Amino acid sequence: MLLVYVDDIIVTGDDEEEQKLLSQHLAKNFEIKTLGKLKYFLGIEVVHSKKGIFISQQKYITDLLKETGKTTCKPANTPIDPNLKLGNAEEDTAVDKEMYQRLVGRLIYLSHTRPDVAFVVSLVSQFMHQPKEIHLQAALRIVQYLGGPQAEESCLNEMGMQIWKHIQMLIMQGRLWIGDQLRVIALSLEGIL
Repeated sequence: MLLVYVDDIIVTGDDEEEQKLLSQHLAKNFEIKTLGKLKYFLGIEVVHSKKGIFISQQKYITDLLKETGKTTCKPANTPIDPNLKLGNAEEDTAVDKEMYQRLVGRLIYLSHTRPDVAFVVSLVSQFMHQPKEIHLQAALRIVQYLGGPQAEESCLNEMGMQIWKHIQMLIMQGRLWIGDQLRVIALSLEGIL
C-alpha cells in the first residue's frame, strides 16, 4: 500500500519484496529517503510491538486542551451528556462559526485514532453552518473527555480493526444511534483497541 501526503510517503504491506520493488521504482523517478519503520506521521505517533501497532495523538490532544483552555479542568467521564438533546437551538446564542469549525475539524482528525469519540464528533459536526452555544459546549465536553484517563493509544490489532470497521459501517448505514447502547459499545471497545 502506498500512502502519499504532499511530499511524505508511506510504503507498507505484508510483502516485503513488493515494498522493495515499489521503493526502487519510486527512486528512479523521485529523490527519496528511506527512514525505516514508521514512527510519526501527520501528528500520529506510531509504536510497533508484538501485539500490533499502537497509534496515539496524545501531543495533538495536549495541544487542543491548551488551545481551548481545558488543561486544568476536570475531565469528563463520557464524551457527551447522554441526556443532551442537540438540535438547531434557534433561541440559543450564536458562537463564532470559524472557531467552532476549527475545533470540530480538529476533533474529526482525532477521531481517526479515538473511535470512542467518532460518533459524538459526527453529531457536533452537523451544526457547522450555524453553531450555537449548546453545540460549542458539547464539542468542548468532547475535549474534556479526551483530557481524561482514557486509553491514550489504540492498538490496531486484527480484531480491533475488524470491530472498528464494523462500527463505522453501522454508523454510515444509520443503523447505530446515540444512547445507552452506543455508549456501552464505545466504552467496552476502549479496552480492545
